[in-house]
Amino acid sequence: MTQILFKNINMKDLHTMKVYEEQGGYQALKKAFAQKPEEIVEAVKASGLRGRGGAGFPTGLKWSFLAKDVFPRYLCCNADESEPGTCKDRELMLKNPHSLIEGMILCSYACRVEIGYIYMRGEFHDLIFNMGKAIEDAYAKGYLGKNIQGTGFNLDIYTHLGAGAYICGEESALLNSLEGERGEPRMKPPFPAVEGLYAKPTVINNVETLCVIPYIVNEGAEKYASMGTEKSKGTKLVSVSGHVKKPGNYEVVLGTPIREIIYDLAGGIRDDNNLKAFIPGGSSVPMLPADQVDVLYDYESLAAAGTMLGSGAMIVIDDTVNIVESTLRLISFYMHESCGKCTPCREGTRWLYQIVEKIMQNKGQLDYIEKMEDICDNMNMKAFCPLADACVSPVVSSIKYFRSDYEAYFKNTPVGSV
Repeated sequence: MTQILFKNINMKDLHTMKVYEEQGGYQALKKAFAQKPEEIVEAVKASGLRGRGGAGFPTGLKWSFLAKDVFPRYLCCNADESEPGTCKDRELMLKNPHSLIEGMILCSYACRVEIGYIYMRGEFHDLIFNMGKAIEDAYAKGYLGKNIQGTGFNLDIYTHLGAGAYICGEESALLNSLEGERGEPRMKPPFPAVEGLYAKPTVINNVETLCVIPYIVNEGAEKYASMGTEKSKGTKLVSVSGHVKKPGNYEVVLGTPIREIIYDLAGGIRDDNNLKAFIPGGSSVPMLPADQVDVLYDYESLAAAGTMLGSGAMIVIDDTVNIVESTLRLISFYMHESCGKCTPCREGTRWLYQIVEKIMQNKGQLDYIEKMEDICDNMNMKAFCPLADACVSPVVSSIKYFRSDYEAYFKNTPVGSV
């Protein structure tokens, strides 16, 4: 099995500077500093690396969008990781924090950034101390600070703990939070690459994305691009949770069959039950039924199947579960986490919750399904950020594939109204 990020993940004391360096840590800096910044950007482009936070946008291309000759510039590492089912970034920061720091240094050098922030979700109290110690060690070794390794390049990295708001995983809401404002999404354009933190050009990348950069610099873009599929390059960390025998984080080459992830890596379905459904990329992407288990795990294959790779969280659901109940739980999360800025999200999430709750109380009727679909249509792609779309995904996909689970509640029930 090809391993890049998890190659030594369980090695004793990998989180320390000594062991990380013994495993080749920070060697990529020497190679990078011998090149021009734009050469690093081109190498990341050539590698085919796409953002691992959810959107899957080409990383090198994103870096190249920075407004030209505007300084200072900033790097924000999105370590908010609040997507239900996702826990990969936490493991990287806990067990291998220097890989993130090294990735941030390389990104900063390539993009001519001198200040970086690691924005961490509010519940990561233990990790902020872990990252803080690793950053201190990096300063002590001369990897951070002024005139790094005698190159004239300067970089300071700071950690910032959020307040536990899911919305701050959205990049513009993250920037607002960093600036001390309410965590709400901004209108785009302008995009962060043009006008981001403190109205200056800003690079925003996920933890997993940045941790891959040292490998690309050390091993070369071609080697990384040789893994995966034609358009989905490299490996991906997958957080497998739900009704499996061995839940956990696994690293797979993109293009691996989902069946292999669930039945081989994660040990199959708990209690040897049957698979009913799975959500391939975190709670904000459409679920798929069991007969789609042979779909390949890459961006294009999942899109063709009507869903997304997202953050890489595989939520597995067995046949003991009522999909309506699961959907209600997901709607409840998005209703609670909506920042309330825009009407389609603020009102739509609550309305969907009220309808599904009424259905589960056997107080619904068949036209409720049409009403839900109509509400979803008025929410999808009509809000400031993707949170409304995230709520729509489980609703629409559950109706599409498990309509019978809804209809079971309508038998012998009185006619009602929404």
